[in-house]
Amino acid sequence: MINPYDKARELSIAIKESQEYKDYTAAKERASQNPDLVAALNDYQEKQFNMQKKTMLGEEIGQDMIQQMQNLYEILASDPAAAAYLQAQMRFAMMVNDIYQVLGDVVKV
Repeated sequence: MINPYDKARELSIAIKESQEYKDYTAAKERASQNPDLVAALNDYQEKQFNMQKKTMLGEEIGQDMIQQMQNLYEILASDPAAAAYLQAQMRFAMMVNDIYQVLGDVVKV
């Protein structure tokens, strides 16, 4: 009989050994060396979270907020360390989301 807890541990090891995770943690480490970059990334992620929250609550997102996010993204994308971090974070998040979908299909969540 297969033990789901053992498989969960195997999955956690596989995630930690994945290229997506390694790239993400390396990019995060490089970005963390620059306090100004960390502050800018945190600001961007906080604004991004607030936009997602408004969307889920059915609230309208103002054009000024969209423009502010685009401007902030352009500034971040011009910094190689920030761009690498954002790309690695996106690839890792996509992998985790795919795993959640597989698990969700099984438990019908």
